[in-house]
Amino acid sequence: MKSLERGAGILLAISSLPSKYGIGTMGTEAYNFVDTLVDLRQKYWQVLPIGPSGFGDSPYQAFSAFAGNPYLIDLESLVRDKLLSLEEINAYDWGSEESEVDYALLFKSRFEVLYRAFSRFDQASQAFVSFVKENEYWLSDYSLFMALKNCFDYNEWQSWDDDIRDYEPGSVTRYKEDLKDNIAFFNFIQYEFFLQWDKLKKYANDRGVKIIGEIPLYVSPDSADVWAHRDLFKINEDGFFDEVAGCPPDAYSKGGQKWGNPLYDWDEMAKDNYLWWYRRVLMNVRLYDVIRINHFVGIVKIYAVPETSQDGTVGKWYKGPGKALTDVIETAAKDTPVICEDFGTVVIPQVRKLMNKLGWPGMKVLLFAFNEDPSNPYLPHNFEDNNCVVYGTTHDSDTLVGHFKNIDDYKLAFLYEYLGVKKKEDIPNAFIRLAYSSIADVVILQMQDILMLGNEARMNHPSTIGTNWRWRLYHDAISEERRSFIRTLAGIYRR
Repeated sequence: MKSLERGAGILLAISSLPSKYGIGTMGTEAYNFVDTLVDLRQKYWQVLPIGPSGFGDSPYQAFSAFAGNPYLIDLESLVRDKLLSLEEINAYDWGSEESEVDYALLFKSRFEVLYRAFSRFDQASQAFVSFVKENEYWLSDYSLFMALKNCFDYNEWQSWDDDIRDYEPGSVTRYKEDLKDNIAFFNFIQYEFFLQWDKLKKYANDRGVKIIGEIPLYVSPDSADVWAHRDLFKINEDGFFDEVAGCPPDAYSKGGQKWGNPLYDWDEMAKDNYLWWYRRVLMNVRLYDVIRINHFVGIVKIYAVPETSQDGTVGKWYKGPGKALTDVIETAAKDTPVICEDFGTVVIPQVRKLMNKLGWPGMKVLLFAFNEDPSNPYLPHNFEDNNCVVYGTTHDSDTLVGHFKNIDDYKLAFLYEYLGVKKKEDIPNAFIRLAYSSIADVVILQMQDILMLGNEARMNHPSTIGTNWRWRLYHDAISEERRSFIRTLAGIYRR
């Protein structure tokens, strides 16, 4: 497996790009952002998961571990393909707020527009027929699942009629016939998504930019994966869960967290040598140049929370598959580098031992470094080697400006001394310089931190719903002064 090339990159969700149609897409602004990365001497673009977002609009609660998000399809590309007209697109209300995504408005309009395009699409085209055939393993279940959600008013699959809820073969066959037009529509959406993604990725690669994508360890309870592969998950006969995934109380969440994702039945998965995981990684190898495994700790040890709990204060630890699964991931990934999200206050020695065996880099988050302890492992002088990725903040944390805004100078004394600054206004630039100057192979900064934005631009507040994943970047938001600053650091520190 290849190691990471020394360099720097920016974390920006595709949904956060500017656009005239309510959400960032794989259209012109995505290509413009690649050009911006090149201008800033960046080698990496890290995106958030690009699956079809479900509960709470979270990309980490997708309807499929394999499918792409219909919202990210560029509508103007469909105009160029003569499947839509600009007049048709502009007839819909896409909202007037440029700074955030209105998911309710999107849900109402986007599928209607896409269906118009589908009505003019040639389903007999060889490219489409080949795509459906090549992706049969996941696409057949996903498109049926989405057609059924439409049929059952988008309720979760556990509330569907018993026969199709339980994936009875006869009912599956009947619904496939009854819903064949709608199934074909969702096949078309995925065809267009992957067509546009492949073009965007090629453009980025041709310009020297590699895309870092993410594999969330867990999948959504309301997903085609759980519905069609119930045997691979810890689930009762009615489709519900006695225990779900979470994390214990720590310095960042005093009550811990109840994520609600189903737990894998690792014993069952082992029977076919984790074939579902193998195929999942193969898909991500197609999508990305570098893969980041979210919550890598869970491969070694799982924290399970009772479904009836409100938080993560009451839970149990279970052993994960460990090397048996990482061997499969390594085989599927081949030469694609893998990054492990390994941070947290719960130290599990087996995690570090496994990562060292694999040679996979972990993460160093500078926001977690300044607790007045000079031995903190996230402080750059404590980095053991260069095989790591340093972040300023994460999508789940405050921004740099937001985090330090209300902390008094007395509590910031250690940070001031370490960074060599005297006031809060100097912290963001000093953080960025510290990251770039470290020995870490790769530096990834959130766009919000490069722009020095406060918590109004925060992407996610864990354990909350309704206001997350909405932030969007204004067109031409990066001033020439900021561009010059980032370019200079990239050059000085050989990024």
